[in-house]
Amino acid sequence: MSYVATAVVRSKDGWGAAELELTGAADIEEIADQLREVEPPADVSLLFVEADDAYLVILRLDQGEDLRVFGSDSSFADESRIGAMLLGDIEIPALEIDKALAEPDDESDERRPAADPEADPVGDADLLADLGLPAHRLLRLCAREGMLPADITAEICQAIGCGDELEELREA
Repeated sequence: MSYVATAVVRSKDGWGAAELELTGAADIEEIADQLREVEPPADVSLLFVEADDAYLVILRLDQGEDLRVFGSDSSFADESRIGAMLLGDIEIPALEIDKALAEPDDESDERRPAADPEADPVGDADLLADLGLPAHRLLRLCAREGMLPADITAEICQAIGCGDELEELREA
């Protein structure tokens, strides 16, 4: 299974972005350590793992601590070693997609069906709320028909203020 792992970190100097290689990691703590090393004094560190144009996992560290995880679909844990490392221990279900789609959206009143009705988002869907992306909007992005994980990551980064840094990294 192919993947792209992009770290986006915010420090007192603003946002920065870097790619990470997760292949040699033994567990999620090693991945969190790699994320910490991107910018050790970072206030917020996010890792977006996009796999096979089907799955998205977001990891978050605040000041290098308090690891929080969200996954767009729990089946990623069954389909790859990386997915198992990232989502294997997640027991907290995300909000239900149907409820998230019923929530009002600041951008439109459209209700869109989930692209994959079998998708089972897991983890902390509220992990970006304080950055301006509430859980219902994150789940709505994940459920939007035709959205690839890279598209979702780009929209999230635009919404939280680091879209230019992500785009610059992807174009390099």
